[in-house]
Amino acid sequence: MATEETIWLLCNAESGSNSDAALQTLETYCCDHGFNISRRICFPDEALPTASELEEAGINRLAIFTGDGTLNAAITNLYGWSGSILVLPGGTMNLLSKRLHGDDADLETIVSRIATGAFRTVRPNVARCEAGDALAGLLVGPATAWGDVREAMRDVDVAAVSEEANDAVAQTAGGDKIHCLRPELGRKEGYPLVEITPSHRGMQLDGYYADTTTDYLRHGFSLLRRRFREGPHERLGLVDEMVFESEQKRDIPVLVDGEKGEVSAGSAFTVAECAVDLLATHHGY
Repeated sequence: MATEETIWLLCNAESGSNSDAALQTLETYCCDHGFNISRRICFPDEALPTASELEEAGINRLAIFTGDGTLNAAITNLYGWSGSILVLPGGTMNLLSKRLHGDDADLETIVSRIATGAFRTVRPNVARCEAGDALAGLLVGPATAWGDVREAMRDVDVAAVSEEANDAVAQTAGGDKIHCLRPELGRKEGYPLVEITPSHRGMQLDGYYADTTTDYLRHGFSLLRRRFREGPHERLGLVDEMVFESEQKRDIPVLVDGEKGEVSAGSAFTVAECAVDLLATHHGY
């Protein structure tokens, strides 16, 4: 049994896996593996922890059991902290957790690996833009409007779902498509959506197109389920920097780890290093 370590836990009741039962199971795993959770922070009812709060409390490790959006907010809020962050799969897609721990690692497996020292401290590459740093992935272009449909569905707002879905189809079909300007990549007619995935090799770009009504619907259902690659797309390559331009030179909508944002046309997307330590247990690190 490892020596007991006192940690804080950040959770979010609105995240996909944050049921009372799941939290109780997690706390049991932590206790069984020598981690004492001295404080549970329930976001958004409570504010995200700051570096100074953690340092004053003598906490060197924060566990975060939320979805990718809250993970992003919490991690970037702790840039510059001297401690380390344990990312746990507490959301729907858990893309960052899969990046750090592998596709099949469950809660008990991850906690056990950390307790036995089977991990590395890493500062993974992020995709940086005016709207923020993406640790799991960025979606760029007018088809990100499907994110509004997903939010309306989560809020069980039937009228809003219908209205947002009509707008999303229109944006995917005839919105202000984006072009890979520097470097020039992909289709000359542009794309309604480009996915950017940060990795240790750079930023992987995938362009999504919609040539038929069926394509529009496939995009919509893929985005609603956050299974982006089920839509028709093509691999554009790996880059360290990309500048997009919209056809009408307007600001470009983005989803940064699932959260809405906007960047100005012609602004750069670049590879940067996460500015706080994360714990990785996957052999890829």
